[in-house]
Amino acid sequence: MKDFGVSVYPDLESAEEIHNYLELVSRYGCKWVFSSMFSVEGTNEEILDYFRKLNADVHSFGMKIVLDVNVVFLKKLGVDCNDVSLFHEIGCDVMRMDGSYGAEGDLKLVQNPYGIMVMLNASSGAGKELDSFVKHNVPKDRVLLGHNFYPQPLTGLKWQHFLDTNKFLAPFGYPIQAFISSNNPDAGGVWDAAYGLPTVECLRKLPIDLQARILQASGNVDMLWIGNAFATEEELKSLQAALAAPRDVTKSPLAEAFRSYGLTMNQSTEDRKLKVIPEKDITEQEYYNLFDLYPQMDAGDSSEWIWRSRAGRLMHPSIPARVCDKKEFEVGDVLIVNNNYRHYAGEISVVRIPFENDGLRNLAGHLAPGEEKLLALIGDGDEVTFLDKTKE
Repeated sequence: MKDFGVSVYPDLESAEEIHNYLELVSRYGCKWVFSSMFSVEGTNEEILDYFRKLNADVHSFGMKIVLDVNVVFLKKLGVDCNDVSLFHEIGCDVMRMDGSYGAEGDLKLVQNPYGIMVMLNASSGAGKELDSFVKHNVPKDRVLLGHNFYPQPLTGLKWQHFLDTNKFLAPFGYPIQAFISSNNPDAGGVWDAAYGLPTVECLRKLPIDLQARILQASGNVDMLWIGNAFATEEELKSLQAALAAPRDVTKSPLAEAFRSYGLTMNQSTEDRKLKVIPEKDITEQEYYNLFDLYPQMDAGDSSEWIWRSRAGRLMHPSIPARVCDKKEFEVGDVLIVNNNYRHYAGEISVVRIPFENDGLRNLAGHLAPGEEKLLALIGDGDEVTFLDKTKE
């Protein structure tokens, strides 16, 4: 995941509140700020003056501003696809088009001489416009594809539609953005949004970092923006951690073991972070194998029943068998092979389909609530980092 952004709403929040929020989010790696221009009331000059000041404030923190507009609003300002000099004058970095001038008009828009980027509505596909952009060699840094957010509960995109749409859009090569939601009860947004502002409905009520990790694992999503405001500092911390780069494999305890087996450790640019609630009786060695050894990944030759990482066994640990009263392991149980199968001792498994407890694996923990949604998206060869939920 490259970047994340936030949203601010001048019709709902004071300039001072927005400034303080921008200062806060800049400390956590925020790169983009989204704001709805056509929801602000006033004369043309009042609106332009406000956003001139907001845009300068955003730029003072090293971030870029995205202004949500539509054709009717642009006409009111005296702007059309042939001349966006007004947006250059107020310091706009990206015009987010809630609507379209059509393929020909949008092509003129993205070819503006000021370098202002254009964000098209990804949720509706925008196939004709993108075909035209590719045909006319529109640079990849001039276009963004931004999904809608949905204030009304039960109206967000279907999960499969979201995946299918992104799969269609990805080959065009322009970055794809989606919205996630703060769960701050005081957060709001356009049109009395009090129920979050996500792109995908099934993510609406999940913790913000889990929303991010799920979208990251879904593939073809390049940017995440928080749709409602204001997110809490705790949420920003968790989001920053969720999007953090994987650990340096050259510093992994497994590095020497890999070399001794003639294996190569490649540095991944992304990992899939799974939160685990460890068992109270987990041993020090089991904890080390689960949380401290990396990289962990399934080579792709596992059965349907488990996600399997061989990494831990390369250290030749001793994992004494522990009594577990479960007759059957459940989906989301996190297991570690014990000394009853000595050759494989130390391997980590995560249960995908329930199976009998045959005494070969110790119960090390269980995925935290909601994490099974992410487990379903982890593919063969994806690097996985296990995080101790109880240490938050």
